[in-house]
Amino acid sequence: MATERDLLTARLFLRALFPVMKVVLSDVPKMKNRFKDVTAKVQFSAQNGTGEVGAYLDFQQGNLEIIQGICPNPDICFGFGSVKKMNDMLAGKPVIPKIKGFLKLGLLIKMFSLLLSLKILMPNVRPTADDKKRLKIKMTIYMITTALSQYNKGGDPEMMRWTSKQPERIYQMSVDHEEIAAYLRVKAGKTKAGRGVYKRRRPFVHMRFNGIDGALPVILNEVDMVTAVKNEYLRVEGSPEYGRDIGDFMMRIQNMIT
Repeated sequence: MATERDLLTARLFLRALFPVMKVVLSDVPKMKNRFKDVTAKVQFSAQNGTGEVGAYLDFQQGNLEIIQGICPNPDICFGFGSVKKMNDMLAGKPVIPKIKGFLKLGLLIKMFSLLLSLKILMPNVRPTADDKKRLKIKMTIYMITTALSQYNKGGDPEMMRWTSKQPERIYQMSVDHEEIAAYLRVKAGKTKAGRGVYKRRRPFVHMRFNGIDGALPVILNEVDMVTAVKNEYLRVEGSPEYGRDIGDFMMRIQNMIT
């Protein structure tokens, strides 16, 4: 049986990492073209005692939806003997899954290319081209806001205590001069992540990155938040204490999935 930490880590991968594949398919022309005619279901599943943990990618003519659970008849299945092995593979470690659907070689090759594209999120990947830098920042901000919500929903005790004491509050992240923004909504222990700028309420904390080049050193952990503010890479508007809390939870999540 998987540990609670393994299950929480799998939740972050399946519910926060997988959805940013949509950014790759929409923002990378080569990948968008590669999947434009694909209609298929690709399962990722791991054994956990008598059951399975997993999610599958549902491609419909290039459109992608992430569906939690087990698909009864996937075109390709990446199977793992344990939840930890699935987590390790998704974190970039050398784990070889059991693959069903080898005869659909074209789809399999496309899937490997999509999975490899997620490596841009690794902390040691430092893109230099402008489009790659923008892609990394956008994917990271989308993923981390979703991961914060899933970290709470997955039952982390400290995150649950932190959210339970709060009225409705918005934690906003955005990049100046770019249409890149996402938020975490907290209300009495419940959380919800969204993309874009939240319109109905002023942010309780707003982390504003100074363009792509300002965001990159922070995302790459080359500077801490104090240095980032001092160097004007980042402007934190609102409660500094709660901004630090968000930063601490972000670091915990990063340590779990890398």
